Amino acid sequence: MTNKKHVQVGQSDIVSSVNDIVGHRARPAEGTLALATELLGAISAIRRIARRAARLAWQDEPLPPAQSELLRLAAAQPGLSVADAARELRLAPNTVSTLVGRLTTAGLLDRARAVGDGRSVRLSVTDKARQRIAGWRDLRAELGARALDRLPASDRETLAAALPALLRFAAQLEENQ
Repeated sequence: MTNKKHVQVGQSDIVSSVNDIVGHRARPAEGTLALATELLGAISAIRRIARRAARLAWQDEPLPPAQSELLRLAAAQPGLSVADAARELRLAPNTVSTLVGRLTTAGLLDRARAVGDGRSVRLSVTDKARQRIAGWRDLRAELGARALDRLPASDRETLAAALPALLRFAAQLEENQ
C-alpha cells in the first residue's frame, strides 16, 4: 500500500509526497532488504568501533568529524575550491568557510587565491596535515590488523574475499545518490 497523491494535469503528473518519488523505484528482491539492513548495520558498527579505538590510542587532539572530512577531501583533491568542497560534503558554503578557517588556524590547511579569479580560494593541506592523515591511517590499519590477527584464518579469508563485493556495493550506493 503506497501513500501516493497524484494530481493529473494534462500530460504530466505532479508529485505531492516523497512516497510518490520512492514509489516509482523497483522494490528490492526478496531478502535483500534484510541483508541491506544487517550489512549497513555491521559496517556502521565497524566504523564506529574503529574510530573509537583510534581516538583512544591517538596522541593528538582529535578533529571534529566535519573538519576531518574536509581535510581528507582537500588532501585527495588539492586546489579544491570552497564551493566545490561544500558541494562534495553537502554542506553550506559558509559552513565550509568556517571549517576552513579553523583548519587554517590549526596549521592544517592553506588557502591561496585562485590564479584566474582573485575572489575564489583554493585549498591545500599542509605538511603537518599530511603527517597527521598518514599517522591516523597507519594507526587505524595497525588496530585493524591486530583485530584481524585474533580472528580465525577462515574469517580473515572470508573478509578478504568479500572486499571486491563490498566495493561494488559502495559504488552502487553512490550511484543511487
